[in-house]
Amino acid sequence: MPVPTPNLYPDVNIVRLSHVCLNVSDLAASKRFYCDTLGLQVSAETQAHVYLRAMEERGHHCVILQKSENPGTVEVMGFKTYSEQDLDNAEKWFQSKGRDTQWAERPFQGRTLLTSDNLGMPLEFYHTMEKLPSIHQKYELYRGVKPLRIDHFNCFSTNVDKSVAFYNELGFRVTEYTEDEESKKLWAAWMHRKGGVHDVAFTNGKGPRLHHLAFWVPTPLNIIDLLDLMSTTGYLSNIERGPGRHGISNAFFLYIRDPDGHRTEIYCSDYQTVDPDLEPIKWDLKDPQRQTLWGAPAPKSWFEEGSNFVDVEVSEPQLKATPIVAP
Repeated sequence: MPVPTPNLYPDVNIVRLSHVCLNVSDLAASKRFYCDTLGLQVSAETQAHVYLRAMEERGHHCVILQKSENPGTVEVMGFKTYSEQDLDNAEKWFQSKGRDTQWAERPFQGRTLLTSDNLGMPLEFYHTMEKLPSIHQKYELYRGVKPLRIDHFNCFSTNVDKSVAFYNELGFRVTEYTEDEESKKLWAAWMHRKGGVHDVAFTNGKGPRLHHLAFWVPTPLNIIDLLDLMSTTGYLSNIERGPGRHGISNAFFLYIRDPDGHRTEIYCSDYQTVDPDLEPIKWDLKDPQRQTLWGAPAPKSWFEEGSNFVDVEVSEPQLKATPIVAP
């Protein structure tokens, strides 16, 4: 199935991805990992939550750590809209797709619409979030991998074609995709709103589940610094894959796991995609360089493990094709 024609005038005007709420078992341990090791900054904390942001972000949070009896799961993924009217438009649009909607109270956010996508992944949309003073040039605060901003989500989808069609209606545009030549179905797709390679990507697999969230860093050297730090502070086994470079997106990457198994990608070196007539790049599923232009092959865990969404049923993918792992 070919990728859809970009929808340049969607009913809901979404700016970008915004934040994710991760359920964790030990709030103190997770805070140490995300702050002391990864390098995120604390915006606020309670007995049950830690709110974090990256170094160039003015919004209050991009990650919420939530103490939970269901650690390793994901509560919600958040997106920012251009206007308050877009929230009302989103309510009508999701209801027209048969999705339940409700208005939720969220600390540090204005009106927030809670709903779900076509596969049941929980989503929330807001327009206003509390702004904090810039810390971009407060270099004394920089540590770990020096994360500048949240970059994207990657999710396992049981039907990538249907996921792409749904998010295309919301104005997300495909930048790159992998097609199974035998079935002509999508195995994976990368879609954006903010002008990078992706705000959200979909990978064929048991789902829906969150495969990873990602942070953008200035240079590959930041990733090397993080590897040195993790290997000498008790987190060697949390390094899952990389460093290496993807063929898709050209990203220099590293994948790590937090104390509860949530996966984070550290990411740099992608490219600008703001032109509305930019043609998506097609990759063959059998091309090993799509996944790994160079670097060690992905471990089995990278294809099979992910973070479940709370109270969302998981099922097997409809497409049974598998990629070739780079030698």
